[in-house]
Amino acid sequence: MKHSFIFDMDGTLFQTDKILNLALEEAFDHLRLRNRWDGGTPIDKYRQIMGVPLPKVWEILLPYHSNEEREQMDVYFQEKLIENIKNGKGALYPNVKAVFTYLKEQECSIYIASNGLSEYLQTIVSYYRLDDWVTETVSIQQIHSFNKSDLVRSLLDKYNITHAAVVGDRLSDISAAKNNGLLAIGCHFDFAKEEELSQADLVIHDLMELKTILPKL
Repeated sequence: MKHSFIFDMDGTLFQTDKILNLALEEAFDHLRLRNRWDGGTPIDKYRQIMGVPLPKVWEILLPYHSNEEREQMDVYFQEKLIENIKNGKGALYPNVKAVFTYLKEQECSIYIASNGLSEYLQTIVSYYRLDDWVTETVSIQQIHSFNKSDLVRSLLDKYNITHAAVVGDRLSDISAAKNNGLLAIGCHFDFAKEEELSQADLVIHDLMELKTILPKL
C-alpha cells in the first residue's frame, strides 16, 4: 500500500531559526526608523508563537498598531526572509534530501503544507530544488479559513490520498493530522513544545527516523 507524507516547512524541513532573527531584527529596525517602535525586537515572543499564520503573528506582536501597519510589516518581513534565503543564510535540517530520496524509492508521495506564505515557500523550494521530490507545496494563503486542517484536507481531496502521515513540529500540524484521520508525527526540533508533541502519535528527533517508521505503517 502506498503512503503519502505531508510535511510542514518551518521548523520541520527548513531551519527557520537561521534567518528568523536576522529578518525580524531588520523588520523592527524599519519600524524604529519611522518612530513606530521604541522597544527591543520581540524575538522570544515570535519563537513562542511559531507555526501560527502570519496575520495572527502581527496581531500578537503589534497589538496597538493598525491593520495597515501590520500588513506593511508583513510584506517587509517577508522580503527580508526571502532575501536571506537567496543569500544562502538559511539551511534545511539534516537528512532532508536523504529521507526524501528514500521515500521516493519506496514509492511514497511527498507534499508540503505550511502556514508560510506562497512566495516565501516557493523561494525555499526553488533554492534547495525540493521539487525534485515534492509533488506540491501548498500555503495557508490558499485556504480562506487560514486553518491548517483545511489546507491538508485540500491535498487529500486533490490527490485522492487515503493513507498518509503529517510530519511537523507544532500543534497545528498535529491537529491537521488528527482532524483528517491521519498519523501525526511530531518533530522534536527547534520550535517544538513538549506539551504539543505529547499529542502526536509518534515523535522523532531526526528525520532519518522516518526510514524505520515507514515499514510499520
